[in-house]
Amino acid sequence: MPDLILTRPLCWVEHMSLDNETGLDCPGIRVRPVSGLVAADYFAPGYFVWAVLIANLARIGYEEKTMYMAAYDWRLSFQNTEVRDQTLSRIKSNIELMVATNGGKKVVVIPHSMGVLYFLHFMKWVEAPTPMGGGGGSDWCAKHIKAVMNIGGPFLGVPKAVSGLFSIEAKDIAVARSFATGVLDKDVFGLQTLQHLMRMTRTWDSTMSMIPKGGDIIWGDLDWSPEGYYNCSAKKLKNNGTHTPGQIGKGNTSSKAEVNYGRIISFGKHVAEVHSSEIERIDFRGAVKGNNLANTTNCDVWTEYHEMGVEGVQAVADYKVYTAGSILDLLQFVAPKLMQRGAAHFSHGIADNLDDPKYKHYKYWSNPLETKLPNASDMEIYSMYGVGIPTERAYVYKLTPPSECYIPFQIDASADGGCDDSCLKGGVLSVDGDETVPVLSSGFMCAKGWRGKTRFNPSGIRTYIREYDHAPPANLLEGRGTQSGAHVDIMGNFALIEDIIRVAAGATGEELGGDRVYSDIFEWSEKINLQL
Repeated sequence: MPDLILTRPLCWVEHMSLDNETGLDCPGIRVRPVSGLVAADYFAPGYFVWAVLIANLARIGYEEKTMYMAAYDWRLSFQNTEVRDQTLSRIKSNIELMVATNGGKKVVVIPHSMGVLYFLHFMKWVEAPTPMGGGGGSDWCAKHIKAVMNIGGPFLGVPKAVSGLFSIEAKDIAVARSFATGVLDKDVFGLQTLQHLMRMTRTWDSTMSMIPKGGDIIWGDLDWSPEGYYNCSAKKLKNNGTHTPGQIGKGNTSSKAEVNYGRIISFGKHVAEVHSSEIERIDFRGAVKGNNLANTTNCDVWTEYHEMGVEGVQAVADYKVYTAGSILDLLQFVAPKLMQRGAAHFSHGIADNLDDPKYKHYKYWSNPLETKLPNASDMEIYSMYGVGIPTERAYVYKLTPPSECYIPFQIDASADGGCDDSCLKGGVLSVDGDETVPVLSSGFMCAKGWRGKTRFNPSGIRTYIREYDHAPPANLLEGRGTQSGAHVDIMGNFALIEDIIRVAAGATGEELGGDRVYSDIFEWSEKINLQL
């Protein structure tokens, strides 16, 4: 894939795009995931993903017949991986085969990133009746799964997904645009790079699974967020030893000014900082989309922004600020085709009554706030993630000057907090996390939502939080580091690998030492008023 991106980028974009109406294959194009352990051992030569963990599991006796790499097409909605490729059925069959051929020993499942949400979906699918589900029965998970060890799990979504869908940006792209104005918008080869990427990613229904879930109750509103005061320059002891809850993670909540993390998108730095009573807003919902933004005859690629018109763009900016509760309406306004498809496959709310028959539909299965864990009291669930790295949580935006084929919104890289410990840098408000997933998303369900017997965890499955405090490599010989907490590099973290090997060899969460916490996840979770 890296070779094709560099040598034939438009060919790569064409083949990686899905049909904008169906969310499945485009006519005449067929792209499928590689199977076997080689599917994700290395992303490119020398850049490991699962290879280090596979090698270490081999050292304690695991081999290809006792390990299964559940490769799936991460562009598709989760249910559509079954419709097109029968991926969920293959996972079910392979788990059953491994249990049957290894003396009835249950499996340890290790999902990473979006795979965490995919396996949540699987656990509901496998027990649900056919044809919507796998027909395994209500005790399938109890019979087949020992533990689910989730790495870097975006259980409640990631704000980064919002900026990706809204303006095809993240922190690094915003900085690049500020230093090289216009290069990414219309580069030296005459290609609208960001527009091509936006057109492609908005055909991937799976991106809908990453939009923040739980609305303002989880993520905060105009004047409140669970993280409250957070010191972005806090220095913590780098030590991945085992600790009990409360021993680590205290004393990190002081800061000079409160950060309004609940304002996921703000148009202007002033709007991001002032009290909500000082913000004048004009509701964009129902606004009439006007004439085309500009002459689009010379565009290399069409995006939905070409149909919004100046009036539609201005309506978005005039609303000033968006919380998790209004983000879905915003995306519905700017990306209607994606949202129409995605709404049939994903949900982002909080269930009032989980016994309501509507929650038997697959669209709810990957949302931990709208589904129940399996009836499997002996199973264990781990949330394993890095901490200590500034992670995108909210954004300051601005309108871009009108031009041909442009994307009208971009992160305002000039917006800065102005002091060393400010959480606002380059138009991005950061909080504790693994550089991709904030602690709140990775840790809340295991810290509170699923802790003990709750309506989301009726059988009382034991949950454990295992945090890994980030320490960058000491020198070049360490490569990507052995104590990294970064979202992908954590796959080479020695402490994480040790935890997985011990559980794979038969240990329980209690034998690992229970929770190991460096962040303030328990304190933040207590501030969230969620009915349990």
